[in-house]
Amino acid sequence: MFNLLTLPLTKADPRQHNPTGRDGGPERVMPTIVEPMIQVKELNLSYGQAQALFNVTMEVPRRKATALIGPSGCGKTTLLRCLNRLNDLIDDVKVSGTVRIGGLDIYDPEVDVSQLRKQVGMVFQKSNPFPKSIYDNVAYGPRIYGNRNSRLDEIVERSLKAAALWDEVKDRLHESALSLSGGQQQRLCIARALAVEPEVLLMDEPCSALDPIATAKIEDLIHTLKHEYTIVIVTHNMQQAARVSDYTGFFLLGELVEFEETPRIFTNPHDRRTEDYITGRFG
Repeated sequence: MFNLLTLPLTKADPRQHNPTGRDGGPERVMPTIVEPMIQVKELNLSYGQAQALFNVTMEVPRRKATALIGPSGCGKTTLLRCLNRLNDLIDDVKVSGTVRIGGLDIYDPEVDVSQLRKQVGMVFQKSNPFPKSIYDNVAYGPRIYGNRNSRLDEIVERSLKAAALWDEVKDRLHESALSLSGGQQQRLCIARALAVEPEVLLMDEPCSALDPIATAKIEDLIHTLKHEYTIVIVTHNMQQAARVSDYTGFFLLGELVEFEETPRIFTNPHDRRTEDYITGRFG
């Protein structure tokens, strides 16, 4: 495992280029993704008169972990929420451009948004278990989508095992989910997302409220889950991005400044703004 704090920065070799950023900076260099799960092209988003995303173009590989980094308010979470159309729930949001997941244009008017959110699960910054039993939290989604009681036991066990929580809760499934520790609650939320069998799992700073031990468990879980799911994680913790992700995108003021394989972006960035941010010279 590389260490982003100690590896030297060197000048990047340009490969595949995109147009210059809106500030007239250097051309963006993009990796070639052989099997993209998510394709974003010229995505713009505004909240009323305030534009939050500017011409974001990127491809996210299938069954890998991709981290989005950058300062607060730079557009990371806004992009994440575009991927399952949670921004639709906010008044006066305007979106242009294209987002394809598994080849499907998710902003096509014919798209079933509830089905989209089944395929693209979300784990939020603050764990949000329902005030129900551990069992009923995990079974909630499958019940909505028509699974009968005969299958629920299997789904709950499989999902809790996938979230590395089964051994800790198998003898207390009918206790309140609110009795779990913070780290366990977050893994329960991951199990709840996995129970409806998504293809993509979005994580918005899932470890920001957790202690180091709970954080390590979530990071280990990401390493395991990325073999079965496409994971996109927003994090302010650059060490975490380096530890868990295969690709990293750096956002600044609503612009995707750089998107690269994680080792390259932390040791050999193409854009000076990326280098300044990851070395602490930003701002």
